[in-house]
Amino acid sequence: MKFFSFVFTLLISFFLLIRTKEFASTEALKLPFQGRVLAPALYVFGDSLVDSGNNNYLQTLAKVNYTPYGVDFRNGPTGRFNNGKTAVDYIASWLGLPYVPPYLGLSEKQKRRTKTGINYASGAAGILQESGTVTIGDNLSLEEQVNYFNKTVKLDLPKIFKTHKKISKYLSKSIFVISIGSNDYINNYLQPALYNSSKIYNPQQYADLLVSTLKKRLASLYKLGARKFVVLELGPVGCTPAFVFSATPKPTTPCVESINSVVKIFNSGVTKMTQQLTSTLKGSTFIYADVFKKSHQQNLHPAKYGFSGGNTPCCAVGVSTLCLPNQKPCANRNAHLYWDAFHPVQRVNYEVAKGCFDGSTTCFPINIRKLSYI
Repeated sequence: MKFFSFVFTLLISFFLLIRTKEFASTEALKLPFQGRVLAPALYVFGDSLVDSGNNNYLQTLAKVNYTPYGVDFRNGPTGRFNNGKTAVDYIASWLGLPYVPPYLGLSEKQKRRTKTGINYASGAAGILQESGTVTIGDNLSLEEQVNYFNKTVKLDLPKIFKTHKKISKYLSKSIFVISIGSNDYINNYLQPALYNSSKIYNPQQYADLLVSTLKKRLASLYKLGARKFVVLELGPVGCTPAFVFSATPKPTTPCVESINSVVKIFNSGVTKMTQQLTSTLKGSTFIYADVFKKSHQQNLHPAKYGFSGGNTPCCAVGVSTLCLPNQKPCANRNAHLYWDAFHPVQRVNYEVAKGCFDGSTTCFPINIRKLSYI
């Protein structure tokens, strides 16, 4: 029996090794639709999951412009909070567009020439202005990000497109990705010693506040010309290493499900809100990405999905929950779910982007590829 058990374990290990190597080789291939432009631009709003370098220009502890971040990215450390590409990097490539540059990294001259999209996302940012500011420092809240986009529309795009009609057509065909809300829990509601939000609101009331505020910001983007929206729901925050390893008492399951249950209330509200906006904002299409379900299953059963490293961070993490500078990360990044104590590895970002771009079980009611044809 011991012999058969050993053989079985060996076969499983071999299978997982093949799975991770398959991803690495597939990801290295020429991306689908590369060279074929499916949308004129991609505009990005959100937090560290999609930040491409805006926090490099802010006074904040949420800054990752150092190694080992970017170890698998062709330009090295850029301010992306993982080892390589974000989900929107993949989406941009599949739309036939270049990587979306961070707004704060563009000169005034570049802003007046950039027409393939801009990234306004900021690490530690939230839907609420105060989220992430108490101990981490400056960030671009969602309201500030929308205000910067307003400047893009009012001051910069007129330098590229000579008429309002041309700007409107361009924006109506562009795709807008919004990925935000985690920090309203991680760096606000779940920090009662620093924020009083959990004392003022119960979980449902707080989720309602977040959803209604998000709805206002999306309506503002619509008024500025946006028509095609992709809104990402939150992943299982209670499964992140930062919460699992610091929980007292230790959870009896792989995740802190009490935290996940709070997050799921917000996700439910986002789903209903996007459906309402599609029916009330003329000419708009809102799709929402269900990133919670699959990610939760991956955290519960990592080996089943080819993540033999489970939820152990791939890099050495400091008290900030970010990677310690200049440390050597794990050799097989594709075997881990998490890069640091909060952010997923590139492979997870790839799977989220792929599922939402041309799959049928991540983004609803249609995927991004179909959205681009509308």
